[in-house]
Amino acid sequence: MTQVEAAARLLGPRARREVPIGPLTTYRVGGSAALLVDVTTEDDLHAVAAAVAESEVPVLLIGRGSNLLVADAGFPGLAITLGGVFGQLEVAATQVRAGAAVSLPVLARRTAAAGLTGLEWAVGVPGSVGGAVRMNAGGHGSDVGGTLVHCRMVDLTTGADTEVAKDELALEYRSSAVSSHDVVLQATSGLAPGDRAVSEAQIADIVRWRRENQPGGSNAGSVFTNPADDSAGRLVDAAGLKGHRVGSAHVSPKHANFFQADEGGSADDVLALIREVQRLVEERMGVRLEPELRLIGFTEETPSAERGP
Repeated sequence: MTQVEAAARLLGPRARREVPIGPLTTYRVGGSAALLVDVTTEDDLHAVAAAVAESEVPVLLIGRGSNLLVADAGFPGLAITLGGVFGQLEVAATQVRAGAAVSLPVLARRTAAAGLTGLEWAVGVPGSVGGAVRMNAGGHGSDVGGTLVHCRMVDLTTGADTEVAKDELALEYRSSAVSSHDVVLQATSGLAPGDRAVSEAQIADIVRWRRENQPGGSNAGSVFTNPADDSAGRLVDAAGLKGHRVGSAHVSPKHANFFQADEGGSADDVLALIREVQRLVEERMGVRLEPELRLIGFTEETPSAERGP
């Protein structure tokens, strides 16, 4: 019995087979997961943890799919979405407890409306709280680590459910100690009293800036992390690669660190474009850019590609 078959048996009707997950990402391209479970209750979570621990099936937490590129061949394991009780948000004095499924723009607007400041930047990041903790998401001069106090996290390989302090997460620029089999369920942030009107004006400015400077359509935001003291977008632009195309994917003419996928296009073309731009920037600018995206289900040997725990 394969790992997938074992997990399917253990999860029973909770698991769906061969579910397209490319459309669940902001790229809107890519294949299916062998299994998918929508986790909306604590009972669902415990069932998934038990199944993963026993079957050792590879796992993928999708979140809002804003930093994932799923191969056309799909993901040969168990994909997980979070909702239900994990989409709750509570404000108490200056502390905010947000479930992993809460979207960052909602978090920004809700905290501003409560007269708290510190998370206005999050309106510009189209991800969820859980994914944001994992990658220490940020923008406009701030990041998750700036206000995070602690998070609740479950290790699916052991079932351990723990509260983890910020200092234990090793938060760095777009990275953390959270692994592919850890599920962030909730995050608590400590904010400061603010002025609702000022915060909402700041949010409006961020939204306006994004519309003016970043493309819409099928993309996942920044493809490459910024090198020290430089900008990945500037380097791609300086290498003459704005608009550069590989198959059904191209570098955005509006922002050189955003790569667009055509409607009905190929995730494999997006990866081919990433690799070609990476090579050409290194040749022309002398800097090797590293992907910020999580690359899921690709078979090539690369430290950026994830195939399971």
